[in-house]
Amino acid sequence: MMQAKFLIATLTGACAITCADDTFQPRDVFELEFATSPAIAPDGSAVVYQRVSADIMTDRFVSSLWMVDLDTLDHRPLLAGDGSYSSPIFSPSGDRLLYSTSTDGQPELRVLFMDTHQTMRIARLPAGAQNPAWSLDGASIVFGMFVEEEPVAPAALPKKPENAEWAPPVTIVDEIIYRNDGAGYAKPGASQVFVVPADGGTPRQITGLSDDDAARDLAGPLAWTPDGDLIVAMNPADDAEYDPQEQDLYRLDIQTGNYERLTTRNGVEGSPQLAPDGTTLAFSGFEDRMLGTHTSVLSIMDLQTRQTRDLTTDLDRSVGAFEFAPDAESIWFTYADHGVGILASISRSARITERARNVGGTTLGRPYASGAFAVGPEGLFTYTVTDPTRPGDLVIARAEGDQTTELYRTRLNEDLLAHKNLPSAQLLTAQSVGGLEIQGWLVLPPGHIPGDTHPMILEIHGGPFADYGPRFSAEIQLFASARYAVLYANPRGSTSYGAAFANEIHHNYPSQDYDDLIAITDAAIATGHIDPNRLFVTGGSGGGVLTAWIVGKTDRFQAAVVAKPVINWLSFVLTADAYTFFPAYWFSAMPWEDPMQYWNRSPLSLVGNVSTPTMLLAGEADYRTPMSESEQYYQALRLRKVATRLVRIPEASHGIAARPSHLLAKVAEILRWFEEHDPGGS
Repeated sequence: MMQAKFLIATLTGACAITCADDTFQPRDVFELEFATSPAIAPDGSAVVYQRVSADIMTDRFVSSLWMVDLDTLDHRPLLAGDGSYSSPIFSPSGDRLLYSTSTDGQPELRVLFMDTHQTMRIARLPAGAQNPAWSLDGASIVFGMFVEEEPVAPAALPKKPENAEWAPPVTIVDEIIYRNDGAGYAKPGASQVFVVPADGGTPRQITGLSDDDAARDLAGPLAWTPDGDLIVAMNPADDAEYDPQEQDLYRLDIQTGNYERLTTRNGVEGSPQLAPDGTTLAFSGFEDRMLGTHTSVLSIMDLQTRQTRDLTTDLDRSVGAFEFAPDAESIWFTYADHGVGILASISRSARITERARNVGGTTLGRPYASGAFAVGPEGLFTYTVTDPTRPGDLVIARAEGDQTTELYRTRLNEDLLAHKNLPSAQLLTAQSVGGLEIQGWLVLPPGHIPGDTHPMILEIHGGPFADYGPRFSAEIQLFASARYAVLYANPRGSTSYGAAFANEIHHNYPSQDYDDLIAITDAAIATGHIDPNRLFVTGGSGGGVLTAWIVGKTDRFQAAVVAKPVINWLSFVLTADAYTFFPAYWFSAMPWEDPMQYWNRSPLSLVGNVSTPTMLLAGEADYRTPMSESEQYYQALRLRKVATRLVRIPEASHGIAARPSHLLAKVAEILRWFEEHDPGGS
């Protein structure tokens, strides 16, 4: 216990932010929990879900599986303790629960017998199972798994003398996509389909066995048909890696490995799901119009006639996860609207009924859209719910017609947060260039007294095609506990406001999104709660781009922290891991064809205007916006003798806050920089 207390003090700088027990503290990050990945028993008797928490000794997030008995409302652990357990899936009869775990670092698929609670290993898998699914008779389990191919061998060298110590052999890069953020340098190969008996055995590879399909890469979930075939999503192109927005659905005969193509749209058709009666296929996707972002539409296909119909075209919001109701009369799905997560159902006649709001809470760092849900018999459903003061709890409810009755709600963080003063978020709006209404949220420090004014941090989301909303954020709460007001907003380009709003920045980013952020900043100042002489700005990824753009346009902010940014679009599109996507969809020409298009949108082009003290912060293993982007800006600011600092986070990828201590380090360094440049004092 003493060791744990010492570690907490070390991570937080011995309460460098504040030590008041009634506010959210850095050490509290290790105590947060949230629910995700719920599964409803086919007979509606129970809900199993994944409960995520942080392990302070390993500095990792781990998962356990918990169950709510709907007869008794008994809430208890199924699988907890050593290890991490995730992705619960009931068998069709409900007698078994499939889940993923690992033993000695080796991924496994396992089954829990619901009557005896005994567990059985189905298979140990060298690369882990992707999207496992039960066959309809419960006899087999299908899953995807990466299959490595032989790499190109180095050229032959002379034989080295006995006991000589030569340098390690060279590595040959011969793939189009050769590194992936969060995963590192890629090994050659592709994801293939496997099937294994549900009582254990040797997995049998179905795809990738011939030259015709060896290069095809499985994408997303797998759906069983009543006659034992599979519906899979893959890119059909011979040069698939050059066309990242092409994906079609296929019917796969698991006995022969033969394919039958079901869709041919130019764009994405993915996430296949079959209705319980096996006659209707649901999927999501879009027609590729070479836009920076597309609105994903929910569609259904009659498998007998192959007629397809789009259901959510008039919604003008991208469909997230979706699932057939057991009676197959409706499909439940999630989407975000004006920064709020929505769970809705849609009938076959395209009538939409909202079922729940404030869906989310499965991300801890910043208030991004997220969330999970499941649908059961007789109107039973469950989802994760959030607000600015709580991460995702699990709600279990029943729908009867258009009415909903809540049956049960977890309180996973009440032991930690019920006695603390966590501020909520006040909705703000502002009019910006072109008459666009911009939405934002202002979080005041805990214990705010009317008439007080506070320094303010403008925190800008990434993407840029993403959205913030009234959701829990550990980083926002830590900033507020440090006595800052925090403003976050959805400038043009944000999702959840429709396709036109999102594509305001198509081939035009950054641009008037700068004006949007200034307008919402002015709206926050107009509340009377903000000291206009103590403004600070930060953001990550796309928000890092806009932070660097802001300090190149204005000096009204006292200090800035630019996190994991793009600084120079010319260098970024040729060093990012997704380099086949960015120049094709975010620009109208390749960089060597129209370099000024790239340069004019690069924050580096404005560095000559910067006088604001500006710190850079990035992960050393970031392959999405590589460290070289931050280094360019740091060195340019140094050459201009502008106050700057470069914070490198070891082992961190683009998701800097994936480990709890990295989240704390990020917040602590940002606060220290702002305190050093606060004219009003710490």
